[in-house]
Amino acid sequence: MDAHLRAGIAVYNAGRHHAAHDAWEDYWLDLDSGEDERFLHGLIQFTAVVHHGTDGNWSGAGGLAESASEYLVDLPADYRGVNLDDVRPFLARVADDPESVEWAEPPKLTHEGTAVGYDDLDFDATEVAAEVLAEADGYDDAVVADAVDYARKELDEQGEGRFVGQLFAFVQEPDDRAFVYAHLSNHVERERQKDDDVAGLFD
Repeated sequence: MDAHLRAGIAVYNAGRHHAAHDAWEDYWLDLDSGEDERFLHGLIQFTAVVHHGTDGNWSGAGGLAESASEYLVDLPADYRGVNLDDVRPFLARVADDPESVEWAEPPKLTHEGTAVGYDDLDFDATEVAAEVLAEADGYDDAVVADAVDYARKELDEQGEGRFVGQLFAFVQEPDDRAFVYAHLSNHVERERQKDDDVAGLFD
């Protein structure tokens, strides 16, 4: 769970409030009822609260704040290392009067005391963040998925290589993301061609 959790926190802390839930949703959908399911359900709704509130959708923010609070109410203050003791009071204020909340600076999410950013993610969490950001920003999901596969092959065979480095750059350098993606796409296309050439030898 940590890779998904930290990726979503980093995406949220970067201001991508709507995209953050995608890091948690697929994992959450496979969970049985229990604390982890309620925890992720509450975080997903929390990010939706912030998304609606920053867009001025007061009714959407207020209604979701109430239900998010219900999912998180009985969990420990630092469940799974996340600062729920900051999230729950914020949700209570929104549920009471969303128009009075200071939406310019919603609470940051922390994990084990750190406000996780893209630079704090290991490869597994970076993989999740890359897939989330690719979908949110309209990049080709298949290119990023193949880049992840090639990066994992690099890690298994030789340690960090160009695909690993470019995936980190794709996530960590939002101002240059389009430029990094273009290079990543070119490298993926070349590797696909190599794979096709090798497969052709055995046809």
